[in-house]
Amino acid sequence: MDSYSVLLERIRVPQPSMQRFAVISIFEKLRSAPSNLGANSDSGRDAISQCLHSTSAAVVDQSVRELCRFVKEGHLEVPHGLLELQSALDGCDLRFVNVFVKGIGFLVRFVFQKNDTSWRLDSPETHPFVKVVSCRTEVYGELVQQVIWLIAQNKRTGLVEVCKFLRPFLNFLILRASSSASSFSFARILISSIASLSCSFPFETMPILKLMMECFKYFPRKNAEDMKNLIDVAEYLVDAFTVILRQSVETGSQATKDAQLCSVKLLETLLSFYTDFHNLSGGSELIFKLSKSVLLIQKELRLPYIPEELLSVKMSLFLILTRAEFEHEQLSVLKLAVILLKWKTEHEYISGEAASGASEEFLFLFPVISLLSSPSNSIKAAAAGFLSVLEDLLVHFSVASKKVPNISGEFPFISKPESIICRLLWDLLLQDPSSLSTSYFLSLASSGKTNIKVMNSDRKPWMSQLREYSLWTVERKKSPLLPQSEGILSSEMPFLLGSINAVLVMHHSLGSSAVDSLAAIGFMDPRLGIPLLLAILFYNKVFCNNKSSSREILIKLLEVLPSLASHSVMIPLIVQTILPMLHKEAKPVLYATAIRFLCKTWEVTDRVFGNLQVLVHPKRFSEFMSERNICMSMAASVRDVCRKNPDRGVDLILSVSACIESQDPTIQALGFQSLSHLCEADVVDFYTAWDVIAKHVLDYTADPVLAHGICILLRWGAMDAEAYSESSKSVLQTLWQIGYRPPGFGPMWTKARVCAFESLTHYEVAHIQKSIPDFKKRNVDFLITEDNANVLKAMVEFEVKIITFEHINRRRLLKEKRTAGNKVEKLLDVFPQVIFHSGKENSYTRDFPGAALLLLSVTSKDVHNQRTPKELSNLHTAYENALVEVAESLQLSRNILVALLSLQSWKPFMQRWMKAVFVFVDGKLPSTALEKTSKIATDILKSMCRIAEESIPRCAENIALAIGAFCMVLPPSAHAITATASKFLLKWLFQYEHEYRQWSAAIALGLLSRCLHATDHKPKFQIIAGLLEVALSSKSTLVKGACGVGLGFTCEDLSGTVAAPDDSDLEGETDRVKEVNLLGKIVRTLSLIICQLIPSSSDSLQSLCEYFPLDTNDIDTYIDPDLSSSNHENQGEDLWGVAGLILGLGNSVSAIYRYGAHDAVLKIKSLFISWIPCVNADFQNPCGHRVEPEIPLSVGSCLALPIVAAFCQRVELIGESEVDHLVTGYKELICELLSLKKSGAFHQSLLMASCIGAGSLVSCILSEGVHPMKVEDVMSLLEMLRKCYTSPYPPIVHLGGMLGVVNALGASAGTLTLVYRQPSLRTVYGQKDSSYIREPILASPVCEPQSSSLVQEIFLVSQDSKDQQLQRYAAWALAFLRHHWWSKELQIAKHGSQSNQIDSGHVSQSFPEDSVVWKLCTWLMDLNSIGVGITAHVNTVATVLRCLSRAPRLPSLDWGVIIRRCMRFEDQVSGNLCPDPAVQRVTLREDCIQFSLAHANQINPLLLFLDELSDLSRFRTLELNLQLSLLRHLADLTKIFSVSRLEKLFDDMADYVRSPVSSYHTYNSNKKSLLRISFWKGLNQCLDEAFAESQEYVTNMEKCMEFLFASLPVLPFDATLRPEEANCIDEWSEGVTCLGKAPRQWLMNLLEVPEGGLVQRSHFTELVKRIQARAKLVMIGSIPLTELGKLKASILNTESDGIWDVLVEVAAALQYADGGIKRQWLIDVVEISCITKYPFTALQFLGLLSGSWCKYMPLLILDPMSVLSDLPVTLPSLLSDSHWNFVAESVVLNLWVLMERIYDWSTSLGSGSDGFGQQDIDEREDWKAVLLVRVMHHTCVSLLEYLPFEKQLKLANMMVPEYGSC
Repeated sequence: MDSYSVLLERIRVPQPSMQRFAVISIFEKLRSAPSNLGANSDSGRDAISQCLHSTSAAVVDQSVRELCRFVKEGHLEVPHGLLELQSALDGCDLRFVNVFVKGIGFLVRFVFQKNDTSWRLDSPETHPFVKVVSCRTEVYGELVQQVIWLIAQNKRTGLVEVCKFLRPFLNFLILRASSSASSFSFARILISSIASLSCSFPFETMPILKLMMECFKYFPRKNAEDMKNLIDVAEYLVDAFTVILRQSVETGSQATKDAQLCSVKLLETLLSFYTDFHNLSGGSELIFKLSKSVLLIQKELRLPYIPEELLSVKMSLFLILTRAEFEHEQLSVLKLAVILLKWKTEHEYISGEAASGASEEFLFLFPVISLLSSPSNSIKAAAAGFLSVLEDLLVHFSVASKKVPNISGEFPFISKPESIICRLLWDLLLQDPSSLSTSYFLSLASSGKTNIKVMNSDRKPWMSQLREYSLWTVERKKSPLLPQSEGILSSEMPFLLGSINAVLVMHHSLGSSAVDSLAAIGFMDPRLGIPLLLAILFYNKVFCNNKSSSREILIKLLEVLPSLASHSVMIPLIVQTILPMLHKEAKPVLYATAIRFLCKTWEVTDRVFGNLQVLVHPKRFSEFMSERNICMSMAASVRDVCRKNPDRGVDLILSVSACIESQDPTIQALGFQSLSHLCEADVVDFYTAWDVIAKHVLDYTADPVLAHGICILLRWGAMDAEAYSESSKSVLQTLWQIGYRPPGFGPMWTKARVCAFESLTHYEVAHIQKSIPDFKKRNVDFLITEDNANVLKAMVEFEVKIITFEHINRRRLLKEKRTAGNKVEKLLDVFPQVIFHSGKENSYTRDFPGAALLLLSVTSKDVHNQRTPKELSNLHTAYENALVEVAESLQLSRNILVALLSLQSWKPFMQRWMKAVFVFVDGKLPSTALEKTSKIATDILKSMCRIAEESIPRCAENIALAIGAFCMVLPPSAHAITATASKFLLKWLFQYEHEYRQWSAAIALGLLSRCLHATDHKPKFQIIAGLLEVALSSKSTLVKGACGVGLGFTCEDLSGTVAAPDDSDLEGETDRVKEVNLLGKIVRTLSLIICQLIPSSSDSLQSLCEYFPLDTNDIDTYIDPDLSSSNHENQGEDLWGVAGLILGLGNSVSAIYRYGAHDAVLKIKSLFISWIPCVNADFQNPCGHRVEPEIPLSVGSCLALPIVAAFCQRVELIGESEVDHLVTGYKELICELLSLKKSGAFHQSLLMASCIGAGSLVSCILSEGVHPMKVEDVMSLLEMLRKCYTSPYPPIVHLGGMLGVVNALGASAGTLTLVYRQPSLRTVYGQKDSSYIREPILASPVCEPQSSSLVQEIFLVSQDSKDQQLQRYAAWALAFLRHHWWSKELQIAKHGSQSNQIDSGHVSQSFPEDSVVWKLCTWLMDLNSIGVGITAHVNTVATVLRCLSRAPRLPSLDWGVIIRRCMRFEDQVSGNLCPDPAVQRVTLREDCIQFSLAHANQINPLLLFLDELSDLSRFRTLELNLQLSLLRHLADLTKIFSVSRLEKLFDDMADYVRSPVSSYHTYNSNKKSLLRISFWKGLNQCLDEAFAESQEYVTNMEKCMEFLFASLPVLPFDATLRPEEANCIDEWSEGVTCLGKAPRQWLMNLLEVPEGGLVQRSHFTELVKRIQARAKLVMIGSIPLTELGKLKASILNTESDGIWDVLVEVAAALQYADGGIKRQWLIDVVEISCITKYPFTALQFLGLLSGSWCKYMPLLILDPMSVLSDLPVTLPSLLSDSHWNFVAESVVLNLWVLMERIYDWSTSLGSGSDGFGQQDIDEREDWKAVLLVRVMHHTCVSLLEYLPFEKQLKLANMMVPEYGSC
């Protein structure tokens, strides 16, 4: 300090010169001083400070100069120098202010000269000019000079850096301009000075002007004073631009274009201030004045029109015009718009560009047209002038719109209201109407109607969506229950929407929809009434002048006129518009049209009824008699009045009468319709009126329109038909005549006939029967001969009414006693008495092989019914003795077929034994029925096993079969006994030293395995494994064959289904997979053994094995057939062994079918056919040249083919021609064999097998009742079979012939798998004169003589014959036949245990022969598809089924046959009658299912039919529509199936969809979706039923819903669904509806979204579906919105890729939530966006919410990028609403936090620094940084008023990069 003290003392000397020298000395010393005494030292800084703070002017002046020189020389850094000067300025005297400001200005200029930017900061706090202007107001004048000097000094080097430097300073000035008058004064002076300076060097100062325009958006606009100040400043800029433009054009500078672009931006900025002026009510004329000057100067200087830049200006003017309320504003905007339009037109004329591309100009049409109603002449003149210009362009546009529009301009990425409107318009014009590729927010808003299908399925054009939304808004306004404040369009929006639609009216494809939309908008807002009226008139003028315009759109526009009358003020105007067309001189068409318009207007308002009444006065009909169009128009108007308001119709009753008295049929028909409406409303008595008008009725037989009108009227005679019996009789006869016998054909007559039957349905049936002669017969005859689908549909209700009437008035009939009436039945009834007559019973038991079938009881003389243990033992002994005797009578002779006959014979014997013991011990043992059965069965089994062990081989093998039969008759509860029996037989099976034990045990084990409990998988697998092992290892062909038979039986109980794994039932699934593997193993084993025995079959059987791939665990089990056939010389040792193997293969087809290998079933069928001579067409004279080793194949195939054919026929895998071929082949084979004179065992066995097989085949065909056979063929076959046992052939042939006959009659001898139906022998199924038979032979009247003769003949042989063997065989054959017809257990089919055992109504339900139900049922029973008679039409059959479906009861007929016949009916007639057989086939077959569902509860055959169709194996072979039908009617099936069957039903349906090998996977995705939709519908109905409360049902359904939900596709929210996803929306709709009815807790578990699951992207698609489902469930009200709110954070913390559809769904669910909930969601979303790692997702959702709730919603496009670009418009618009502004501040403050976060993130990415936290925002968001920062910045600028000054300043100074930069 001492070193400078002397010099510092000198500056205090009162001598200016001495003071200046002292200051100079101080700075000289600072230059030479060491560092410890330099300027940066404490002493140096203190010396400088004292100099600057001196009170002497000379010291201060010299100090500032020296300091600036000191800094310039580099002795002091600039920031230090500025700091010293700023510090001195803060406390200096007023005299020194300018000195210090000049010093600061010098240092700033010095820095720019050095181009040193290292010290400069953009922060306002450190900016030197900001610090200067902030310290005191006295600095303002000099600071302006310094800024000007800075700009002027750097004009040559470029002003870009200067602008960057001045930007924080200018922002600071503008933001605080409104704080005080002095602040604004300084800002104004500075800006005016800069603007003036810019005019001095216009080519260099463009960056400065751009900077000032950019700062304009931060100018305060809170009050009128602010707006006045803003205009003052704007004037300077406008003047500057004017001068610059002039100078640029005059000098031809290249900067002209840049200057023009800047002036356009200025124009945009000026027009953007209109909203603020509008809100502050005044001052906008200054904006228009400035804007006009900017426009005119460009036009005056002949600058080019720039469409891309001026587009925004035009759109701004359009928006202002829609909002302007004052005439001076409207006039100003019109003038500006005219200037722009003329400028554009001149430019296009000069440049030669076509004007057809205009589109945005037409937005002015609607607002300008509305100005035509202004009282101001100047406004109207300006509007008319503007319209005249647009009218010329409209003609070009209407032509160009048929092509792709020539769209000019591009959208700015950051949206403004102007760009939003333009974007929507261009999207609509460019869009292909067929694709509808754009989604709109309107579809999002529509989702609030609680219909989940609306949002996604609405692929309608924008105009259609707008129309629906407008009408919904009208209804919402009317509803007192809904809040009126929210969800309603703002006042300005209808005008905007009307303007857009007004443009589209001229479009060739969008015009019609646009007109409808305009009408709806007009209905919504009464203010649009007059503008719409004027617009309609204007467009009519345009369209009339344009010859190429469509007349349809012209009519469409006129149809809008009546709807405008909904607003009372419009009624006089509408009437005045219509009345000029009603002058008598007007053209007839115009006059008629006007009447219709007035009528439509009346429908809207009753105030015009007086005008309408005058026009339709009765005298008018006379006046215009020659003008048919006018009369029809009046008649139609009268009809409409009567329909809409019958009370008003009464006022026109004379006009109605005039119509009816007209001689024109059409006008009279309209009169009848008018009268019908009056009668319907009961304001006119029908019969009173009918008596008056009946004489005026024209000939309705000549005109279908008149006939239709009469039918409409006559239906109302039903009410008083009894009171006016005579009149009603003629009325009914008229209706019947029109409906029954139409005089003509065509669609109009069809319509009349349909109406006739609909009218008849209104009358009571009793009255119809009295009025129409022979009605019952004529009615049914007409129904069964009609084929018109529409007429038949109308007849259904009519017939159902008749059926109901007959049911109510039926006579109660008593049950008739059953008596044997048929001759065959009588013979069978007495057959046992004849066989066991006069004490021959014991001998016949030993000698007669069929004794087991006929023994009614076995008594012992030691049994006296005293129920003692000894007597029980005696009873058992008696049956044991009988067992041995019967066993001795059954000689199997190593014949597998005889063994099967034996086993079949044992079954009734074992039943009687069980029953006898049970009756004996009943009531004696104090135990349950189950324990009694178990005890009795155990005792019997022990006895049989003991006897078998002790018996000789011939008896033992029979008793082994009897054990198998015994297990078949045991109840299911005795499965433990069955398991015990299996152990015994398995022991026998492995006794290789005893062949007789092995082969009999093998057959018995096969049947026994079917009797095991469903869960006894282990013993079942043991039996199969044992049979496979013995079949492979045994050297006996007979044992191999028996094992084959047993394996075939075991297959029938294998499930054969493969399902998707389920952890809840893993063990069960493992067993099912084992069963499938065993099935393949069985088929492969049987095939390979046959190949070993008959090598010639190797190729064909190897191809069969390909359907069943070899299990890896069984590779060593099989031996190559070529290596194992070493014993070729003995391969024919026992043909029955081979036959047994083939029988086993045949019995496996049902399991193979269930497995899904349908081709394998067809392959087996083809193999069997190929092995039978004559049946295989490839063999010529096959029997004579057949190689003996191949005959075993033929024998087995003859026996097995009927089994396979019957199964294929039942599951529709065989055609009718093929069935005929099989029967013919059997006949030819038998004929060939009979003609050969061979006596070998092979020949005899083949003849026997062919006879039995032929009989079985005929029986299975006729028992099915579907395929008709010629009577001649059946009789000739029976005669051949008769020849086999009447001719001298060996006994085995005799047995074959007799069994063939009784099998043809239905005995099913030797066949344990086929269960034929048992029709009553007294039921007449066919006609006696028919040449075809389609029912069992014994039930056919055509075959009755011959069948009775055959049975009688065999009966006589069984009584007495010279050949005892023949007699025994005859008795055995008849025993089989008798047992079949008298067995009660055949009344329950094989699968009956799986369905509800409902009594099918064996009580006789007698129907009168003339009843409709009886006639229709008998007609169905005798339905002709071939042969003599008229073939019914498919439509007729379907209609009859529909009628009978609604019948309360049905007669006891064979409904199983009838329904199967109907199912295949169209296949038989499609070639002749069905033009589109596929469609009709599906319809009829669906009707069959509906019919069965309706009556399955009462009729067991229908129940079994449905049971079969719904079984998985059958279900997957059905055509798609039948599968859909069954799935849709799951609820109906649950009402008729038992609990266990229902469990299987749900499992089967689930397996069908889940199983990877299911035929479901052969469908395309669209068809799969249809199946799942139907499944959802079925489950939905199930949940609606009361039984759904039962847990057992709900659990099954929950499992189904789980996998169906897993199968749901992700639902995209856009309009670009691929064709294969067409059903995706419907599937979601049905699925969500169904889930909404599920238990809440289960549902929430199903839709659980784990925390963090979305972020981890694990199972992302599944989680997305769960959220979407939750959103949709919220929409339909099934779950509360809080369940969706729980996922808020998880959704917004997820990457945007793949989450867009979820965001849309959630936004849709929030559409019509309570206002408070909406606001909380918005606040939460903004808060979450501040912390989420994925701000892009959060901002998208914010854009969705704000867009869907703000006033611009109808204009917004719904896509991921648009919602972001629109955020600066939508969010401020939302927060400016009165219902939202109280949360605006909190929302904006959180938004500012997000802004800072994103800005810091973007800045760090741009600079490459790591300052921003790596864990804060995910790196995958980096590429979106620039986009997000721009969106956020524009949004915050739009919400600037809600931020404090500091944040406003920081926001204004943020350097936001352009999009695409980094």
